[in-house]
Amino acid sequence: MAQSGKPITDIRLDSLNDRLRNSLNCVEDDNDNNFNKPDFRELDLGSPVSPLRTRGGATATTTTTTTTTSSSSSSSGSVSGRNGQGQVVKKSDLNHSGELSGTAESSPTGGRGFKPGHSRSDSGGTHPLIYSGGSGSSVTSPGVNVLPSGNICPSGRILKTGMASRSSKTDVLGSGTGNYGHGSIMRGGTGAKSAVGCGGERESVGLASPAPTNLRGGGLMVGEPTRRGGAGLLNSNDPEELKRLGNENYKKGYFLEALTLYDKAIAISPGNAAYHCNRAAALISLKRFPEAVRECEEAIRLDPGYVRAHHRLGSLLVSLGQVENARRHLCIPGHQTDPVELQKLQVIEKRLSRCTDARRVGDWKNVLREAEAAIASGADSCPQLLACRAEALLKLHRIDDADSSLSSTSRLHTSDNLNSQIKFFGIASDAYLPFVRAQLELALGRFEDALTAIEKAGQIDPRSVEVSVLLSNIRMVSQARSRGNALFKSERYTEACSAYGEGLRLDPSNSVLLCNRAACWFKLEKWELSVDDCSQALRIQPNYTKALLRRAASNSKLERWAEAVQDYEVLRRELAYDNEIAEALFHAQVALKKSRGEDVSNMQFGGEVESVSCLEQFRAAISSPCASVVHFLASSNLQCKQISPVLDALCAKYPSINFLKVDVEGSPAIANAEHVRIVPTFKIYKNGRRVKEMICPSKELLESSVRHYSN
Repeated sequence: MAQSGKPITDIRLDSLNDRLRNSLNCVEDDNDNNFNKPDFRELDLGSPVSPLRTRGGATATTTTTTTTTSSSSSSSGSVSGRNGQGQVVKKSDLNHSGELSGTAESSPTGGRGFKPGHSRSDSGGTHPLIYSGGSGSSVTSPGVNVLPSGNICPSGRILKTGMASRSSKTDVLGSGTGNYGHGSIMRGGTGAKSAVGCGGERESVGLASPAPTNLRGGGLMVGEPTRRGGAGLLNSNDPEELKRLGNENYKKGYFLEALTLYDKAIAISPGNAAYHCNRAAALISLKRFPEAVRECEEAIRLDPGYVRAHHRLGSLLVSLGQVENARRHLCIPGHQTDPVELQKLQVIEKRLSRCTDARRVGDWKNVLREAEAAIASGADSCPQLLACRAEALLKLHRIDDADSSLSSTSRLHTSDNLNSQIKFFGIASDAYLPFVRAQLELALGRFEDALTAIEKAGQIDPRSVEVSVLLSNIRMVSQARSRGNALFKSERYTEACSAYGEGLRLDPSNSVLLCNRAACWFKLEKWELSVDDCSQALRIQPNYTKALLRRAASNSKLERWAEAVQDYEVLRRELAYDNEIAEALFHAQVALKKSRGEDVSNMQFGGEVESVSCLEQFRAAISSPCASVVHFLASSNLQCKQISPVLDALCAKYPSINFLKVDVEGSPAIANAEHVRIVPTFKIYKNGRRVKEMICPSKELLESSVRHYSN
């Protein structure tokens, strides 16, 4: 066997490999060329994960010598990330920065040539290539000293390296990198190295795809560099390989893993603008916008002509509502502007201008409309616009909605300052959020929190007139409230009224001060003034329970029983288990009946067990948010007669519970609907849903259950 032109080590290894193959009966003898044809010539193992395909006809030949290499699954190593020696790169495979934009890369170099009479074809891709033995063209098959370790013939024999024609067409079954044996299989059109742009920038990456699966054990899946024993990849000193892995993780939606890989690449090569730009993309996906802005700015500092970084920063600034800065990065002379981003910028710019004009004149309805329109137009990551919406809701006395809107800014990671020079409505952007927060805390009666927030805004923007005025007002309102509380505790109600009034002159819409002053009017027996202050507080904060309770008590003093009953019924629904409210409601109902001339001699606190005979009445009664205890009885049953007095006693003892009784003989429709077959049966309902059922219970069990649901 001729071995001319090979190193001694290669000759020895060739001999060893040949003996191994002969022992497996895959090749009898190289001189005889008696190969197992069904395993080699009639089968195309183009993809280890696709069905075997019959090769049709003889292998075509061509004189093309330009190399488009593939990653071989039969090699023992993965793709190296570098071009093979002797490759000629076609001009069409270069982008504007002179970097490769193809999707495949060479296998390890140093392989031996094919024997005469054998060829390696590439039937997939745009430029099919044929490697002919002895032609002098560069060959990228694995070295002879590497035994194949992934491609197994159907007969179970090991495929001899270099003998079978093999297609490098990528398998379009999925995306990302899969492992087969010990080689890397690039699937879904992605090669060993992503297409690169300016300074090594990747081509566009998609959103998260389903997590990849390992076809065979022993390899690390892309997207799991730190999840499945892939820490070794993080120790790579090749920043391009780290960037490539980061890109693959990004495409899979593993943004934290991608960020880790980009960080490693930057640590090795901090002057590469593309790495910083890619890191910004991962940070944007993680909603860490201030860091993303700084990464884009760093990429531009390293490469001022880096258009991709300018556009990425411009788009990010549009979503952050910083339209002036965004325009500088989106509209670069000599480069085409993205029409979609430009239109978005113009719409948001117009909405912000209208919002500013409306806020200046106190037209809060228009402020709310324009702020929401700007958010819907693409500035959905702008915390200042969310705060503006909260401020408008607050001024329109929608406090709960304002609190919800302002709380949503916490998900935007706004703790880092982006640019202290940017102004929103004449206030530094970083000061505007605590400025609005202070107003909300003041409206909710959290005076200390309001003072803390406005002091923070004052530290950020000490020159803002609006911030300074609010800071002064909150300090004076807090002092007035503290002084009023001290006077009220000292039973100096008239002076306390004056103190609260001073605070209200500074903040007329403060529902807490209004309610506190109403308490003073109540103590001074000025019921009308108390009702007025409570009503005003409830217009500002409709769910203000303390103001509702005070107004009900004041209406009772004024013998406005209908208004008092109405307020107490609302309180009873909100505080279903408050016995004091239940008793107050009862007395107001008795007084209302008396005022109408109705007989109330049989009424007592806690009421009576209500008899229900119709299904609609029953369903309405058990739909109450407080517990309803229903006694299903038969008038002729002795046990029912014995336990009925116990239920009457419980009704008087637990007024917060509704007690009902249903005669199953007189109301069979209710009994059938509730599947009652035995009497006495007790069922407890809440909000129309049965929560407990007892059949023939003891007195102790019945009372313990009622007591449980009364708390």
